[in-house]
Amino acid sequence: MYTAGTESFLRQARKIQDEELKKFTSRIAGLFQNQDFGNETIDCLQRLFLIVSASKYGRRLGGKFVEPLQAALQSPKSSKQVQVLCAAILREMLPCNDLSVSWDEIQDNELLSLTFPILLAQGNAKGDVEAVGQRLVRALEGRLPEGQSARHLLPLLSKVINLAPASLNEDQINLLSKRMVDWLRYASVQQGTPQSSGGFFNPRARQPGPVTEVDGTVATDFFTVLSIGQHYTEDQWLNMQAFSMLRKWLLGCGSGGTSGSNSDDRSEVEGSIMSMVSVTSSSSRLLPPKERLREKAFEYCQRLLEQSNRRALKKADGELQKACLIEAVTIMDIICKQDSSYVYRSLSCLKILHGRVSGDLSYARVLLPIAQFFLNHSETAAVDSEAVYRHLFTKVPAQLFHRPMLAYEFAQFCRHNVSFFAENRCVFRQSTPNLFKFLAWNSPALIAEFMDLLPALLGADNAVEIFHLLLDLPCLTAALDIQLRCAQMPMSERTALDPGLKPSTCLEAFRHPQYRGLFQYLLRAESAPGDAGRLTPLRQLLGPMASSPRVVLCAESVPVLLRLFFGVVAEFADGVLANKLVLALLERSCQLYEIPAFQAEMHQVMGAQLPILCKLHPSLVVELAKPLLEFSGTVTNIQSKEGIFTHVVWAIGEYASVQHDRRCTAEQISKFFEALEAMLFEITQLRPSASLPRHAPRVITVLMTALTKLASRSQDLIPRVSLFLSKMRLFIQSPAISAGYSAEDAEAILSRATELTNLLKMPSVAQFVLTPSDEVSSPRFHRDAHVSLPLAMKTTSRLLEGGTGSVPA
Repeated sequence: MYTAGTESFLRQARKIQDEELKKFTSRIAGLFQNQDFGNETIDCLQRLFLIVSASKYGRRLGGKFVEPLQAALQSPKSSKQVQVLCAAILREMLPCNDLSVSWDEIQDNELLSLTFPILLAQGNAKGDVEAVGQRLVRALEGRLPEGQSARHLLPLLSKVINLAPASLNEDQINLLSKRMVDWLRYASVQQGTPQSSGGFFNPRARQPGPVTEVDGTVATDFFTVLSIGQHYTEDQWLNMQAFSMLRKWLLGCGSGGTSGSNSDDRSEVEGSIMSMVSVTSSSSRLLPPKERLREKAFEYCQRLLEQSNRRALKKADGELQKACLIEAVTIMDIICKQDSSYVYRSLSCLKILHGRVSGDLSYARVLLPIAQFFLNHSETAAVDSEAVYRHLFTKVPAQLFHRPMLAYEFAQFCRHNVSFFAENRCVFRQSTPNLFKFLAWNSPALIAEFMDLLPALLGADNAVEIFHLLLDLPCLTAALDIQLRCAQMPMSERTALDPGLKPSTCLEAFRHPQYRGLFQYLLRAESAPGDAGRLTPLRQLLGPMASSPRVVLCAESVPVLLRLFFGVVAEFADGVLANKLVLALLERSCQLYEIPAFQAEMHQVMGAQLPILCKLHPSLVVELAKPLLEFSGTVTNIQSKEGIFTHVVWAIGEYASVQHDRRCTAEQISKFFEALEAMLFEITQLRPSASLPRHAPRVITVLMTALTKLASRSQDLIPRVSLFLSKMRLFIQSPAISAGYSAEDAEAILSRATELTNLLKMPSVAQFVLTPSDEVSSPRFHRDAHVSLPLAMKTTSRLLEGGTGSVPA
């Protein structure tokens, strides 16, 4: 972000110790005392400002130094540069108990403009802001004293409007509205005169010429912020300042002024007539101040739209044209909200503007206020604006995802209109893969915006696709990086690729025919059905990008969004969708981008959501019996996907019951039992040795509990599980196993085995405890939150133990 030299200066400024800083401020105070406001003082103040502003932590300069700074700020002998630096340093020091700046004693407008921000930084009462507002109005309503300029007052007025819009009464608003009209519409079209270099007569001095347009031609219409001159007059500066605060003024003080009955009763015919016949100058002067300001502001914006159509000679002027277009369209939108008759006058020129800028990517930011205008007013004007939204959502994210400011503004646009898009979902939802490109490239900066957008994007028809999109978000980031680098690659370096050879780099893979279709699907602009499993080769190919900082940051944002995803889906998911999501969850557990920390966290998040889906639709355990059996019957899943495996086993034990689904026969329960029994045998009874992986006690206890639950529902299985539980002490006491578990872990496993064994001695009680009816389980005040088993289980165990353990030694 900064150059090496700038970084070096900042590091030096941050390393300065308090004692050294105290000596430095004493030196500056001595210069102030000697009334020395020359170059040495300016240089010292610049260094001091760098020191106090280089760190986010406030630097204490001492109360004794505040008074000299304040005196130098208000001294008539101080140069403008000294005053600006003193004001900047004071703002960095605030809030400060030793500061006592009083604005009402300041007569100079320029000094007031420097002092007012200090008052705001100090946190002064709202009454001071209102009082400053009253003084500004008094100054602007009359002629200013000789040597004073209104240029320094308008920025202060803008701050007052923002902080205390109610501080101005109706008469004052009308007065300032008239002033705004004069500043906007009647500025001089002649360039300003440069300051004389000395002497009262300069034969080479020329009379100022007219201002020009950005393309160099002489301006033939009134002055605007896009009018170009070597020097500017006072009223031209006021014109530019008035336009810069126009939006804030219209929002804070410009509403009203239009007769409600007249505005509401205007027909569309009257509006269309006004769109063809502009208000004449004489009739405009008869309008109330607020309405007249709207009229002149509208004309000003139309003039800016015309000026922006000219080809700028300088790059800076071209950038200014784009900024003015954004502001002009936004102001026109505000005016149309306040007076609907302007809608018809705006539509034609904005349609032309959209047609002109839509094909130029450099004008992409201009498309947002245009789309906002059509979104706000297309219904009033009975205009179909879907083409505007479709172009915005399909073209801009796909090609300009890497522009941070555009990404932020685009996300804010969607966030601001999320209620509209929630009702008119066609284009918005269809463009979900495109919108995720902004998120993939700009995570975690846009995480808050997408937390608000995700519920509006989600529906039963696209929930599974968005689930895959979220899991593939880091992979999408890597693919976007490759796409961007490939687009920037010179044509001379794009050598022909042999389709028969495997690409050696990601850049080659992007252009390779074998992988082109996979990249195109991952980088698609619109929603499309597809098998996410086919992207597995692409995820492996993009493995070298996994350590990229941008990819890592994106991966860290996915768990938050995935939790939100399941929380929203749970509100509308039916049994069919729940089944699809569980299937996708099991499939994707082994198809994640190869970032170890990302995979581990995804397994935890996905596993935690499985019980929620099963609770909503318990029958899915029976309907998805085959994939659940395959997943729970794979030994490697215990070690690599413990978070998901544990919850799958818990779901089988909890919901594989005729109570939840009448299709759950004894045969089906036996299949589940045999699969889980084989898994528990694999990790506890088969070849106990130090070389085998250590499994978490939680996995063992959940497997034991699930087997016991299944056996309580099919009592023919009770002897098998009882025999198995009786061998748990031998398992724990074997040297190879005991070395891998702590005493607490071993005790937890044995304790659970003991409780389950005792419970199975009374099958009817076991079924009541482990599979309670709805009448018993619905309040569940007795549930033990730590082991997720009823308290009755432990109570029964203690009654049956009779002082000695029931697990044989």
